Amino acid sequence: MYIYKNYERGIIMFKTFNEDRKFIEKKYHNPDEEFNPYQRMKYHGIGYDEKSGLDDEEIINGLKKLHGEIKDLPHPIAKAKAVKYVLENERLYINEHDYFVGMYSLNRLAGTVTFDNWNSQVYRNKRNPQLVKIENVFNESGAVGIWPDYDHVVPDWNSLVKLGFKGILERAAEYKKQHMKNGALTKEQQAYFEGIEIEYGAIIDVIDRMYKLAITKKHAKACKIAACLKQLRDGAPTNIYEAMQLIYIYFIISESIDHYQVRSLGNGLDNTLYKFYKHDLENGIFTRDEIKEYLAYFLMQWSAIGNYWGQPFYLGGSNLDGSTKINDLSYDIIDVYDELGIYNPKIQIKYNKNIPLDFLNKILDMIRRGQNCFVFCCEPGMIKAVMSYGATYEEALDMDIRGCYETGVRANEVSDVTGYINAAKAVEYVFSNGYDKSCHKQIGIKTGEIGDFKNFEDFYRAVLLQWEYFIEQSMEIANDYERFLGYVNPSSIYSATVETSLKNAVDGYGGGVKFNNSAMLNCGFASLVDSVMAVKKFVYDTKEVEIGELKSAVDNNWVGYEKLRLKMRNCAYKYGNGEPETDLYAQMMARYFANKVNNRPNGRGGVYKAIMHSAMQFVWQGEKTLATPDGRKAGEELSKNASPVPGMDRNGVTALINSAVKLNPTLYPESFCVDIMLHPSAVEGSDGLTAMKALLDVYMEKGGMSIQINVFNSEVLRDAQKNPDRYKNLQVRVCGWNVLWNNLSRAEQDAYILRAEAIQ
Repeated sequence: MYIYKNYERGIIMFKTFNEDRKFIEKKYHNPDEEFNPYQRMKYHGIGYDEKSGLDDEEIINGLKKLHGEIKDLPHPIAKAKAVKYVLENERLYINEHDYFVGMYSLNRLAGTVTFDNWNSQVYRNKRNPQLVKIENVFNESGAVGIWPDYDHVVPDWNSLVKLGFKGILERAAEYKKQHMKNGALTKEQQAYFEGIEIEYGAIIDVIDRMYKLAITKKHAKACKIAACLKQLRDGAPTNIYEAMQLIYIYFIISESIDHYQVRSLGNGLDNTLYKFYKHDLENGIFTRDEIKEYLAYFLMQWSAIGNYWGQPFYLGGSNLDGSTKINDLSYDIIDVYDELGIYNPKIQIKYNKNIPLDFLNKILDMIRRGQNCFVFCCEPGMIKAVMSYGATYEEALDMDIRGCYETGVRANEVSDVTGYINAAKAVEYVFSNGYDKSCHKQIGIKTGEIGDFKNFEDFYRAVLLQWEYFIEQSMEIANDYERFLGYVNPSSIYSATVETSLKNAVDGYGGGVKFNNSAMLNCGFASLVDSVMAVKKFVYDTKEVEIGELKSAVDNNWVGYEKLRLKMRNCAYKYGNGEPETDLYAQMMARYFANKVNNRPNGRGGVYKAIMHSAMQFVWQGEKTLATPDGRKAGEELSKNASPVPGMDRNGVTALINSAVKLNPTLYPESFCVDIMLHPSAVEGSDGLTAMKALLDVYMEKGGMSIQINVFNSEVLRDAQKNPDRYKNLQVRVCGWNVLWNNLSRAEQDAYILRAEAIQ
């Protein structure tokens, strides 16, 4: 059935897939043309049937006409009708080179007459104007990144594959009947159920359109596609191909039409699909090789979409009896992924002592060969973290991993990511008495002229006060806008999958689930620690420099103060080296942030959760942060996650792990991740695999949560920087996703080279 031959890399590849791959890579955009992965939904690919629907402009014009009919309707109904219009007029894709369907217009067009208008209305007329003003200056200055978040959603996939779209619709109708028996539905409840009815009806209708198009096609795959679509139109999936098609269709509609980004494929992709896998093999529906081929087409969808952040899914976990959830499908997914040589989707591995050694070694070997798509999510620490905000042990054990490595109670938690707090900016504002010299505005609070500080205690207190101000103001802002999450963007498609939402007859993003939480990120943390320690040591302990001179140096971006900059930069008191005093301050500052955030009531009946994670803010906020006392220049990147400042971890990976776990990772219940870098010589052979596992075990046993690994040689990275054409497949793990080396900026590349040099 297969001819195994290399696709650009010399790895086993399916013959049929090998022929189709170059077409799938053009399904969403032309990879040979300029492409912005941050705006991936605005592009179009090839292979769509032009007669099957309208283009973007025609759909938008139709939505404008529809707007007059829906503008006064309750928002769930109005949005549902807009989504329905888009689905009715989507140009479709039933292609000879692909087992998976497609839709042409993916740039959230329904939002042009719903979300966009309602969001603007809230900011103009319903929000607290003073808080909106602070929100704007926070974003402008880089002190805090803050905005409403609809991008960390995981539906109840197990309900979806068990019931199918039709079954989800029927279940919602049954709950509506129950509510009616218990008393008259309120207008809000009526609109909630009607929104679900319209949107799921529209999903079934578009699947019917796809089916009718498929039966007109004569190519080899058309018959299988048509049979799959007919089953999904009429009921629940019966085999693994149908289940994967359902996951893909839900993903595309939710993320690209309904305006809710789907941040995990399956509730554990291997476990959600395993019953189909086992049934199909036992009953001769598919062979194992046939399933692998379908997996190849499935995984390539997200590689072709090209989301910069990567599309996540997780594997494994533990059962209540302590046994592992890793199964034969887990192995097949990893094997196919390795064969494809792709770097998106990204894969989270639930890690525990019960993980099969051969499965772990396969992944560790992929990492040391440069396949950086993996992050290890340590179950013991994560279970404690989830239980800390009220989940039971069973709920925590069964948690979803979503986004980069965030936790969430399965089918019962909405966690809106709120403020990205720039810890390093707190230090900058201490030197400027809260005045932002780039924005020319008083953005921080006035903590006093720095020259008037009598001792380190004065300085340290001022830093904490600036930091606290960011946190408190961000909570006020988030509480103000989170009141309107469900109003601005009703989540009918998501809510229908969650039984608690149906029981409450309340939108999932309007308070309808058990845990309606908010998360706040601690960004640039090591940059904060190193800056505080540099001031403590050189200004107040050894008195090698006066605070006025240091202020002049950072005000001038170190120009004329290079010797002083190098002294501060080469200070021994850097986070990530196991230095006791630095680790103590780091531990207490990490605890300070967590204590200010965790379990504080939010505006939706839930609580706040702390995150030690930076996303791209280590670059974006770094660009807006002036020089800092640790020797960093203005505009340079900040530290990321729970990791050290690039190049500052000089005492080896064990010292780094020891510093990180002293922060008490479970104080960051939404997520806590440390990035480690290893030299290729340290991971060679079977001893290298043993050494890598030992690091994971030490981190897990000391309370760590997420950990991700880059294996780099600085000489190779320098050569890749000089000769990018030779390194088209070189991958880098960045914060919570992986990208190609050639897609990093020069400054980002330099930071990785600096850190790689430090480990040599």
